[in-house]
Amino acid sequence: MVIQFMNRNLFEPAQKLLARCSVSLATWRAPAIAGALCLAAPMAAHAGPLQVGAAKVDITPSPLPENFLGVLDPIYARAIVVENDGNRAAFITVDTGGISTDIWKAVSERAAKELSIPVDQMMLTATHTHSVPFGRKGDAYVELIYQSVKDAAAALQPAQMAYGTGVSYINVNRNIIDPETHRWWEGPNYDGPTDKTVAVVRFETPKGAPIAVYYNYGVHAVLTGNLDLISGDLPGAASAYIEDSLGKDVVAVYSNGAAGDQNPIYFQQTYDLRAIRIDDYAARGEDISNGMPRGGQGMDRGNPEVAKLMEQQKQMNLSMGQMLGEEVLHVMRRSLERPVSDATIRGMRKTVSCPGRVRLDKGRAGYAGQYEDADPVDIQLSLLKIGDTVIGGVNGEVFTTIAQRFKQLSPYKHTMMTTLTNGTAKSGYIPNDAAYGQYTFEVVSSRLKPGCAETAIAEGLVDLIDEVE
Repeated sequence: MVIQFMNRNLFEPAQKLLARCSVSLATWRAPAIAGALCLAAPMAAHAGPLQVGAAKVDITPSPLPENFLGVLDPIYARAIVVENDGNRAAFITVDTGGISTDIWKAVSERAAKELSIPVDQMMLTATHTHSVPFGRKGDAYVELIYQSVKDAAAALQPAQMAYGTGVSYINVNRNIIDPETHRWWEGPNYDGPTDKTVAVVRFETPKGAPIAVYYNYGVHAVLTGNLDLISGDLPGAASAYIEDSLGKDVVAVYSNGAAGDQNPIYFQQTYDLRAIRIDDYAARGEDISNGMPRGGQGMDRGNPEVAKLMEQQKQMNLSMGQMLGEEVLHVMRRSLERPVSDATIRGMRKTVSCPGRVRLDKGRAGYAGQYEDADPVDIQLSLLKIGDTVIGGVNGEVFTTIAQRFKQLSPYKHTMMTTLTNGTAKSGYIPNDAAYGQYTFEVVSSRLKPGCAETAIAEGLVDLIDEVE
């Protein structure tokens, strides 16, 4: 009996199976022999063309800037470099408020030149922790971020990757109608748009030992936002917990999802501190109730109530970081799909432009702003596809429903959005179209006119998917 393969789609998989079983094609003329040989052949882990390396570099500033009292926890640049058939990509996340366009260009261009990582195949993301120096720059800072990529590339080893999702309930929509003023204000809106999805990509050796994990979630990193202690905040706590659980050589890279309208769900200490701060300023004759300075500026640590609330913030940061970290670990243990050791890498970028505006009045929220037309605002979109996992990047703070729309439009099940990625748009917040009817602080401060960004981003990223196919 001779088995004939009617088409190439059947023939090639059979060849691969025979190769794994060490059976020659001629043996298939005797099916019983072939079957016996296949059953007897050891099913060793298959090392495909995929390689992965990971690293992290401490970027805690020394000496500390004048307005910082100490270090609550060290901050890092964490990187994963992926290679398949000689083609490379990189995911880097930095514990910082934002990545300037100049920083992104300096790191990506150097990685392209020295590490053969194309600029279009890099995702350089900020965690958006508020407990770091804002506007950090300089050659030394670039060198630290680049070092994380270089170390990851030097650690490349045969690997496989697997995708899975879970849920975490530590975020909440942060825009509500204040029950006293009946105007928009910041607070937990349990009925507002939110996305509880935790997307996880596990990178492991062919034998299943973890190398790194890339995880995506949408929440603002503002639990330790008192601005006088260095901290990686919630993402830093989550990554540290994951790394401690999996082993010191494993690197957990957080990807900032669409968090423009999402706060940590347990945030009462910050609300209480704001009330104290408003009273402090009022006692000095200044009303900041609708235009507060950010973070903890103006707080009196000698006030026992202030000190207690700040200590509770630290505890909450560790608790919520552990909660998010536990869900990532749960997905890695129970909910991953079958790993693959061959994943084609493709990346592309494009710029979309939307009509701009400039605000003429002041006030944090609750009132319609007054505006005049301004120059168009450019938004950079990045698309990185590894196997059937798709990551869409946006260089701004995006509202949840824009990311949800992108995921719905994407032809791939494994789709996520990472924000504050590859530079900083001059847009301010990027609300979805419907949100412009709400006078929240994100909407009134946005430099984008309504009716453009949501479609430009969601459909623009889908267009990039079509182009990299």
